[in-house]
Amino acid sequence: MTTTTVNISFQADFLADIDAEAKRESRSRSELLREAARLYVERQRRWDSVFSLGDSTARNRNLTENDISDEVAAFRQERGKRR
Repeated sequence: MTTTTVNISFQADFLADIDAEAKRESRSRSELLREAARLYVERQRRWDSVFSLGDSTARNRNLTENDISDEVAAFRQERGKRR
């Protein structure tokens, strides 16, 4: 796999925090930032999947935003009674 170098700017204080964390984990700044970017992309893809499933389910069941809001409110009310 080929790699590409990119330039990115950080405030000095934040970069110091990044470097401190990388040192604490015994890895390079680049390794830490690659891992952070990878985790971010994975999380965003998971959220996209969740929202796609929700949209698909709402479409298939002909649910409106008001229907969903009502269900969320009812769930929260019921959960509040159990506490």
